[in-house]
Amino acid sequence: MHNSYHRVGHGPHAVIVLHGWFGDAHAFAPMEAALDGGAFSYVFMDNRGYGGMRGVPGDYSMDEVATDALALADALGFATFSVVGHSMGGIALERLALLAPLRLRKLVAVAPVPSCGVALDAPARALFLDASGNQQARRAIIARSTGGRLPATWLDWKAQYSWESSDQAAFANYFLAWSGTDFSEEVKAARVALPLLALVGEHDPRFDAALMRRTYLAWYPQARLEVLANAGHYPMNETPLALAASIEAFLSVK
Repeated sequence: MHNSYHRVGHGPHAVIVLHGWFGDAHAFAPMEAALDGGAFSYVFMDNRGYGGMRGVPGDYSMDEVATDALALADALGFATFSVVGHSMGGIALERLALLAPLRLRKLVAVAPVPSCGVALDAPARALFLDASGNQQARRAIIARSTGGRLPATWLDWKAQYSWESSDQAAFANYFLAWSGTDFSEEVKAARVALPLLALVGEHDPRFDAALMRRTYLAWYPQARLEVLANAGHYPMNETPLALAASIEAFLSVK
């Protein structure tokens, strides 16, 4: 049985969307009205332990997310497809590009974790570890990752959304996976020749343009970078129309 998903559009260009640590298949909902369903078929997949996959066992690894996405593409009859990955979905996107490069058309990495993982100092790591069982820790992470500039009501909502849409065990294990996984040497050696767009928000303090230049732009020959104004780590919430426009402009180029 394949992963649960949410679909927008039935166009000829298939796109599988991989959500982030605080998301699920509906995390991109604010931008859905701006998507071109006549040109694209967007399939927003739930990771195991999230959304419609809550309670489903797994090892909650980036390999598993990638292989599940490939299985979903098979089930939907997508011979070729593009991939959008947000945050931890970005590192899963990289794993998928190594597994099936000939089936992929384009890659869009939104505020992505790179394939080398992320080194955190002791206080940050403690906060992230605490977040699996502490909703206020989740809120603090969301506030910091959006530059400390968004309304308190939205921060409360985003933390609650995450709390309700993910299993605590899955959430905890995915953190260990996306922060501690490192297959960057494989990526460097493969030199995957797929067009890749790295999108980051100007107010994201960790997954910023400098990190993209050291990783994605250095390791993918056809990578380019775009910085989204007035966004932090969640441009699908902060600047949904701008994010949709950037994604589709990139995917539409022949």
